[in-house]
Amino acid sequence: MKLIRFRLVIAALAVLLGSAIARSQTTADAPATPPAHAHHHGYGMEFHRMGFFGKDLNLTDDQRTQVKAIMQKEHTAMKPLFQQSHQIELQLRQYSEGTYDEAKVRTLAAQKSQAEVELTVARTRLQSELFQLLTPDQQAKQKEMEAAREARMQQHMQKAAPAPPSE
Repeated sequence: MKLIRFRLVIAALAVLLGSAIARSQTTADAPATPPAHAHHHGYGMEFHRMGFFGKDLNLTDDQRTQVKAIMQKEHTAMKPLFQQSHQIELQLRQYSEGTYDEAKVRTLAAQKSQAEVELTVARTRLQSELFQLLTPDQQAKQKEMEAAREARMQQHMQKAAPAPPSE
């Protein structure tokens, strides 16, 4: 029995040592900021829904041109906010993976909160500008699509909700 425990401890130490060596080599070789995903544009789900925006609403060529101009303008305005948010996340990670300092984490959390406020304002401004481009019929269809999406989300959330524990 002692031999099995001894082998188990040796195996655990070997795995721990191997993972520590691998981690030290990968962090030294890794770039300071991780590469962005190939399809990530920084707009989250709102941006990806914009691709379907034109198809579902049958935008005119003029509307498509205006949408592209608005998206480009807002991308320029939002990019620094996404970068700031990402940098704060990287700084927060050092406290979750290293020595914890509550005061510094609170300061970073407050900065992250402010960045999220600015991103929410920018996203809402973007959505408003795009909505204003639509004709009244297109606006009504957009509202219908949003209501249907919300209903699907509610249905999904109800299915995913865990059953209450029985006593």
